[in-house]
Amino acid sequence: MLGGGGVGGGGSDPSKRFHVALTATDALYSQWQSRVMYYWYREMRDRPGSDMGGFTRILHSGKPDGLMDEIPTLVVDPLPEGADRGYIVLNRPWAFVQWLKKSNIKEDYVLMAEPDHIFVRPLPNLAHGDEPAAFPFFYIKPTENEKILRKFFPEENGPVSKIDPIGNSPVIIKKAQLEKIAPTWMNISLKMKEDVETDKAFGWVLEMYAYAVASALHGVHYSLRKDFMIQPPWDAKSDNTFIIHYTYGCDYTLKGELTYGKIGEWRFDKRSYLRSPPPRNLTLPPPGVPESVATLVKMVNEATANIPGWDEER
Repeated sequence: MLGGGGVGGGGSDPSKRFHVALTATDALYSQWQSRVMYYWYREMRDRPGSDMGGFTRILHSGKPDGLMDEIPTLVVDPLPEGADRGYIVLNRPWAFVQWLKKSNIKEDYVLMAEPDHIFVRPLPNLAHGDEPAAFPFFYIKPTENEKILRKFFPEENGPVSKIDPIGNSPVIIKKAQLEKIAPTWMNISLKMKEDVETDKAFGWVLEMYAYAVASALHGVHYSLRKDFMIQPPWDAKSDNTFIIHYTYGCDYTLKGELTYGKIGEWRFDKRSYLRSPPPRNLTLPPPGVPESVATLVKMVNEATANIPGWDEER
């Protein structure tokens, strides 16, 4: 099935609509997150204030999986064997390059999203024309890594402060801009991974830096939106955001005290569900735990309660 996903926008201006593009693998861990994410996309897409258009899961495992009929999907190739050097995220830029060549989406904008994103509210187009919108990550620090970044962003391109402190997701960007950035992003990601010093310095955020550098090389500057998403347990409230990104584990005592880095008496951590999806009706956190964590678990529970065949092998 090629990415359509229905009409979106809740009556919004068609020229502002964005296509939701989700990169994923066929691993069970990626599948259950993608199902929850797609459920909340469908819930929010047609509500007032939404500029959400169609949806495509870009499956970079090279072959169809059991979700093809549930989620609009385009299958693309993974990198050649060994090219990712054990860093599967390198498949992400290559997946976007292929999708942009193969897809025929009608929206002018794209939202780059990830499986562990949950839409808390209808998402409007946060971009302003040719100025895309991105979430600023506190750990992406271009000016502190000038020596390394100069290998990929030469001095003639200007100060490294031109590199925004972003990753590639969440980002809302014109499709035409992404078509230019994506091949550069892919090439820089591979070059960074091949460079021992860069690989050691950037680790798991390497392709985020590669995207930020590629954007700067193309002269693209981002509107930085802290309200784009929150990351529990560090962000306590969900009422002023659009996306919950549940990348961190949430561990608490039964008194509601955070025990980060130590398994809590109550916990929700996506890594607990590598080989089987979370069961329906997860136990809610104890009193005193931040609202964002409670909201996250409630939203996972609502999705799993309403997705047909949740417990079945896909």
